[in-house]
Amino acid sequence: MSSLNEFLRQKRIALFARRTKAESAPEQAVAKLRAKARVLGRSGVREIRIRDFQVISDSPPDFAGYDLGPSSPELQLGVLGSCLTHIALIQAAERQVSLHAVEVEVEGEMHPLAGRPGHEEIPVYPHNLRYKLVLESDESEETLQALHEVIERVCPIFNLLRQPQHIEGQLVIHRPKATDE
Repeated sequence: MSSLNEFLRQKRIALFARRTKAESAPEQAVAKLRAKARVLGRSGVREIRIRDFQVISDSPPDFAGYDLGPSSPELQLGVLGSCLTHIALIQAAERQVSLHAVEVEVEGEMHPLAGRPGHEEIPVYPHNLRYKLVLESDESEETLQALHEVIERVCPIFNLLRQPQHIEGQLVIHRPKATDE
């Protein structure tokens, strides 16, 4: 494809096909999402597997890591940025809004004393999140503002982070096999 606008034309076609398929069989349209994370060996590096993809997460050296990949909070900011940009593409394609470039920068804060005694008021999660959406476009300011509003209204990760969620957890315990020493 020669330009982002050419990609948006292809995206519009794919969106129409996907929506048509979902409307014909709504019970089969629900996407089942799955990710698996495990700690590798003695390094503490986390391997995240999603479908056929692998992402490595690690800590910086000042947190006993090897800096082999982004930390989990950094990945979360990246996921938010990725989702906002993808939804910008989807909504621009649906609305036939011309875009030449899309970029999102996401920032947040974490404090090393969070959750420690005497510092209970400091959130243990990334907080003070903010993003900057940069659109290169010939469209009017009103058109781009409307695009921004719909992006925030329908972006799954943006809304996941803004809305309280119920998360169900389960502990499974495996005992190590006895070894002969």
